[in-house]
Amino acid sequence: MGILGTGKGLGKGSGKGRNNGGAFGIGGFCVCAKCGEKIPHQQGVKCTTLKCPKCGKTMIREELLNK
Repeated sequence: MGILGTGKGLGKGSGKGRNNGGAFGIGGFCVCAKCGEKIPHQQGVKCTTLKCPKCGKTMIREELLNK
């Protein structure tokens, strides 16, 4: 068996938080980077899988467009 420590380590996690991991959660909008058309984001559907209803270009999540 190994030796167990006392549990007083610094424990610096390396997990990605919500937005740094790429997930923006429910709500928000999908926006066309070309013409600016905005549609509500649907939970479970990536904006990049949608085409703009006005011009047909690929949509992008609003939070990514504002970066």
